[in-house]
Amino acid sequence: MLSPKRVKYRKPHKGNLKGMANSGNYVCYGTYGMKAVEPGWVTNRQIEAGRVSLSKRVRKVGKIWIRIFPHKAITKKPAETRMGKGKGAPEDWVSVIKPGRIIYELDGLNEEQAKEAFKACSHKFPIKTKMVARREI
Repeated sequence: MLSPKRVKYRKPHKGNLKGMANSGNYVCYGTYGMKAVEPGWVTNRQIEAGRVSLSKRVRKVGKIWIRIFPHKAITKKPAETRMGKGKGAPEDWVSVIKPGRIIYELDGLNEEQAKEAFKACSHKFPIKTKMVARREI
Protein backbone atom coordinates (compact mmCIF):
# COMPACT_ATOMS: atom_id res chain seq x y z
CA MET A 1 0.00 0.00 0.00
CA LEU A 2 1.02 3.60 -0.54
CA SER A 3 2.17 5.56 2.51
CA PRO A 4 4.74 8.30 3.07
CA LYS A 5 8.20 7.40 4.37
CA ARG A 6 8.26 10.36 6.76
CA VAL A 7 5.76 13.03 7.79
CA LYS A 8 6.27 16.28 9.65
CA TYR A 9 3.22 15.76 11.89
CA ARG A 10 1.79 12.35 12.86
CA LYS A 11 -1.78 13.51 13.49
CA PRO A 12 -2.94 16.22 11.08
CA HIS A 13 -6.16 18.24 11.40
CA LYS A 14 -9.19 17.17 9.36
CA GLY A 15 -8.97 20.19 7.02
CA ASN A 16 -11.67 21.23 4.58
CA LEU A 17 -12.74 20.12 1.12
CA LYS A 18 -14.00 23.50 -0.14
CA GLY A 19 -13.09 24.81 -3.56
CA MET A 20 -11.65 23.38 -6.74
CA ALA A 21 -8.27 21.72 -7.28
CA ASN A 22 -5.55 24.29 -7.99
CA SER A 23 -2.88 21.85 -9.09
CA GLY A 24 -3.01 18.52 -10.88
CA ASN A 25 -6.16 19.61 -12.70
CA TYR A 26 -5.13 18.90 -16.30
CA VAL A 27 -3.87 15.86 -18.23
CA CYS A 28 -0.12 16.30 -18.75
CA TYR A 29 1.46 12.82 -19.13
CA GLY A 30 -1.02 10.58 -20.96
CA THR A 31 -3.74 11.02 -23.57
CA TYR A 32 -6.76 10.45 -21.30
CA GLY A 33 -7.32 11.18 -17.62
CA MET A 34 -9.80 10.30 -14.87
CA LYS A 35 -11.01 13.51 -13.25
CA ALA A 36 -12.76 13.90 -9.87
CA VAL A 37 -16.16 15.63 -10.07
CA GLU A 38 -16.83 15.88 -6.31
CA PRO A 39 -14.65 16.28 -3.19
CA GLY A 40 -13.68 13.49 -0.82
CA TRP A 41 -10.96 11.35 0.72
CA VAL A 42 -9.49 8.45 -1.25
CA THR A 43 -7.64 5.85 0.84
CA ASN A 44 -4.41 4.08 -0.12
CA ARG A 45 -6.36 0.83 -0.59
CA GLN A 46 -8.79 2.49 -3.02
CA ILE A 47 -5.89 3.96 -5.02
CA GLU A 48 -4.30 0.51 -5.25
CA ALA A 49 -7.62 -1.16 -6.20
CA GLY A 50 -8.07 1.39 -8.99
CA ARG A 51 -4.52 0.82 -10.22
CA VAL A 52 -5.06 -2.97 -10.34
CA SER A 53 -8.36 -2.49 -12.20
CA LEU A 54 -6.71 -0.23 -14.79
CA SER A 55 -3.64 -2.41 -15.25
CA LYS A 56 -5.86 -5.42 -16.01
CA ARG A 57 -7.38 -3.53 -18.92
CA VAL A 58 -4.21 -1.77 -20.12
CA ARG A 59 -1.79 -4.74 -19.86
CA LYS A 60 1.27 -4.30 -22.12
CA VAL A 61 -0.47 -2.03 -24.64
CA GLY A 62 -0.53 1.25 -22.69
CA LYS A 63 0.95 3.12 -19.75
CA ILE A 64 -0.62 4.30 -16.46
CA TRP A 65 0.25 7.31 -14.31
CA ILE A 66 -1.06 7.67 -10.74
CA ARG A 67 -1.40 11.39 -10.05
CA ILE A 68 -2.41 11.26 -6.37
CA PHE A 69 -0.61 10.13 -3.22
CA PRO A 70 -1.99 9.54 0.32
CA HIS A 71 -0.12 12.11 2.45
CA LYS A 72 -2.72 12.55 5.20
CA ALA A 73 -2.95 10.23 8.23
CA ILE A 74 -6.42 9.41 9.56
CA THR A 75 -6.66 8.56 13.25
CA LYS A 76 -9.09 6.26 15.03
CA LYS A 77 -9.79 5.56 18.67
CA PRO A 78 -10.31 1.95 19.77
CA ALA A 79 -13.85 0.57 19.91
CA GLU A 80 -15.81 1.07 23.16
CA THR A 81 -13.46 3.79 24.44
CA ARG A 82 -14.81 6.69 26.47
CA MET A 83 -14.61 10.24 25.14
CA GLY A 84 -11.55 12.33 25.92
CA LYS A 85 -7.98 11.21 26.62
CA GLY A 86 -6.63 12.72 23.39
CA LYS A 87 -6.67 11.89 19.75
CA GLY A 88 -6.48 8.28 18.54
CA ALA A 89 -3.54 6.55 16.87
CA PRO A 90 -2.92 6.94 13.10
CA GLU A 91 -4.92 4.22 11.37
CA ASP A 92 -5.01 4.87 7.62
CA TRP A 93 -3.59 7.12 4.89
CA VAL A 94 -5.77 9.18 2.57
CA SER A 95 -5.39 11.58 -0.33
CA VAL A 96 -7.50 14.75 -0.24
CA ILE A 97 -9.36 15.05 -3.55
CA LYS A 98 -11.02 18.26 -4.69
CA PRO A 99 -13.20 18.61 -7.80
CA GLY A 100 -11.10 18.92 -10.95
CA ARG A 101 -8.21 16.78 -9.72
CA ILE A 102 -6.80 14.24 -12.20
CA ILE A 103 -6.48 10.87 -10.43
CA TYR A 104 -5.09 8.57 -13.15
CA GLU A 105 -3.78 9.06 -16.69
CA LEU A 106 -3.60 6.55 -19.54
CA ASP A 107 -1.73 6.42 -22.82
CA GLY A 108 -1.61 3.91 -25.69
CA LEU A 109 -5.35 3.10 -25.75
CA ASN A 110 -8.11 4.35 -28.03
CA GLU A 111 -11.03 6.35 -26.62
CA GLU A 112 -13.43 3.38 -26.31
CA GLN A 113 -10.90 1.26 -24.40
CA ALA A 114 -9.95 4.18 -22.13
CA LYS A 115 -13.61 4.93 -21.36
CA GLU A 116 -14.26 1.28 -20.46
CA ALA A 117 -11.12 1.10 -18.28
CA PHE A 118 -11.96 4.31 -16.37
CA LYS A 119 -15.58 3.18 -15.88
CA ALA A 120 -14.39 -0.05 -14.22
CA CYS A 121 -11.86 1.91 -12.14
CA SER A 122 -14.42 4.51 -10.99
CA HIS A 123 -16.41 1.79 -9.17
CA LYS A 124 -13.54 1.51 -6.68
CA PHE A 125 -13.86 5.13 -5.52
CA PRO A 126 -16.23 6.86 -3.06
CA ILE A 127 -16.41 9.94 -5.34
CA LYS A 128 -17.85 10.60 -8.78
CA THR A 129 -15.37 10.78 -11.64
CA LYS A 130 -15.37 11.41 -15.39
CA MET A 131 -13.00 10.80 -18.29
CA VAL A 132 -11.24 13.77 -19.90
CA ALA A 133 -8.94 13.98 -22.93
CA ARG A 134 -5.70 15.91 -23.22
CA ARG A 135 -6.11 19.41 -24.61
CA GLU A 136 -3.61 20.37 -27.30
CA ILE A 137 -2.36 23.95 -27.06
